[in-house]
Amino acid sequence: MIFVWLPGGPPHMEMYDMKPEAPSDYRGVFVPRKTNVPGIEVCEHLPLHMKCADKYNIIRSIHHEFADHGGGHKRFLTARKPATPTGTINNNPCVGSMASKVLEGKRDTGGLPNYIVLGNGRVNSVDTFAFGSAYLGSHTHPFRISADPNKPDFKVENVSLERTMTDRLGDRATLLGGFDKMRRDLDSSGLLGSMDIFNQKAIEMMTSSAVREAFDLSKEKDAVRDRFGRHEWGQRAILARRLVERGVPWVTVVMENPYVSGIKMPKYGTYNWDSHAVNCHLYDDARRRFPIYDKVITAMIEDLYARGLNKRVLLVVTGEFGRTPRLRTQIGSQTKVDQPGRDHWPKAMSMLVSGGGMRTGQIIGATNKKGEHPVERAMSPNDLWASVFQHLGVDQRISFNNLQGVPMPILSSGEPIAELAPVT
Repeated sequence: MIFVWLPGGPPHMEMYDMKPEAPSDYRGVFVPRKTNVPGIEVCEHLPLHMKCADKYNIIRSIHHEFADHGGGHKRFLTARKPATPTGTINNNPCVGSMASKVLEGKRDTGGLPNYIVLGNGRVNSVDTFAFGSAYLGSHTHPFRISADPNKPDFKVENVSLERTMTDRLGDRATLLGGFDKMRRDLDSSGLLGSMDIFNQKAIEMMTSSAVREAFDLSKEKDAVRDRFGRHEWGQRAILARRLVERGVPWVTVVMENPYVSGIKMPKYGTYNWDSHAVNCHLYDDARRRFPIYDKVITAMIEDLYARGLNKRVLLVVTGEFGRTPRLRTQIGSQTKVDQPGRDHWPKAMSMLVSGGGMRTGQIIGATNKKGEHPVERAMSPNDLWASVFQHLGVDQRISFNNLQGVPMPILSSGEPIAELAPVT
C-alpha cells in the first residue's frame, strides 16, 4: 500500500470531477480534457494524467460529514466518527496503525518497519495529520522520516538510542562504523532482547545492510529520478516504491507544499491544498501546483506498471475532503486583492486509485450536476478502507480493546468496493 495524503482538501471540481455545464459560480475556469480512455476527462493542467488514464480509477462518490480539517482528518483516517469535530489528536487508531498491528511479524521487511510515513518536518508529530494510534499504543505509530531525500547528504533520522545505550555502544559515528561487530556483541550478550521495542527497532535498522540499501536513492537511474522530479515530492515517491518493493506493507507519503520543487511560493500561492480565497488565488496556485502533482503521481503509476508492481501494490491518492462547489471571492491575506477560492466540503470529493491488480480506466460513482453530493454509488471512507484491508489481507472483523477494555473492530462498517477487486 502506498498512500499519498494531500492535506487541506484538493479541489475536486478543478481536478477529477469537473462540471463544465454548471453555473458560472460553480464550474470554475479550467477546461476538462479527454484522456486515453473514452469517457474519462481530467483538468487541462493534468496533461500526463491524460496519457495514462487506462492505469488508474477515479472515485467521485466517497463523502462524510466533518468539514473541519481536524474532524475531516480523523473521520477519514480512523474510519470512525471522531469524539470531537476539531483537533487532530486521535481517540481511535489511524488505519495505517491498525493494519500495521495486524501484520506485525507476518512480512519479511528486511529490518524495515512495516509502517512508514514520509514527509517534511510536520510528520515528526503524529498528531499533525491525525496519524496517531490512540489506544494501540505509541509503539504502533508510523516510523516517520522527514529528511529531504533529494539532498546529497540525505539520511534517515529518528533512529536514536537512549542515553544508557549510547554510553554502552558509543556515539552514532562509531556505531555506523562498526555494524557487524556491534551486532555480534549484542546478540551474544542478550542485550538486544532486553531493550524496549523502540530501541530494538532502531538497532535492527541501524545494523541492517538491507535497510541502508533501501534508502540509497543513488541506486536509481538518473532518468527515473528525473521523471519523478528532483525535489521532495518526487524523491519521496521513489523512496515509497523502494520500500514496498522490499516488503513494507504500508508507506504514506505526505504531499502538501508544491513549492519544495524549487519554485518560490508566490503571494497568490498557499502551503497545502487548503484553497480558501483568503489563502490563495485558486487558479493561479493550481497552475503552479497541478503540473508538479501531475508529474509525480503519473510517474508513480507508470513506475509501478513498468516494474510489474501494479499487481501487488495498491496506490491511493486523496485528501480529507473536497472543496465547496460554489466559488467564493475574498481578499487574499497576502495579495490584498479579491481572488477566487473554495472552502471545505466533505459531502463530495474525488480520489485516484491504481494498482492492486484491479481493472483500471474506470470512473466510480458520480456527483450531481453542481458537484455537491453523490448521486451514484454513494460511499463512505470506510468502504475505501475495506478495500485496502482486503488487499493487504487484513480481516476487518479483528478487534482491539480500547482504553476501557471494550473490543473495537478495525472497521465498524464498510464493504470492499467491487470495482477495486483484483481481476482474476
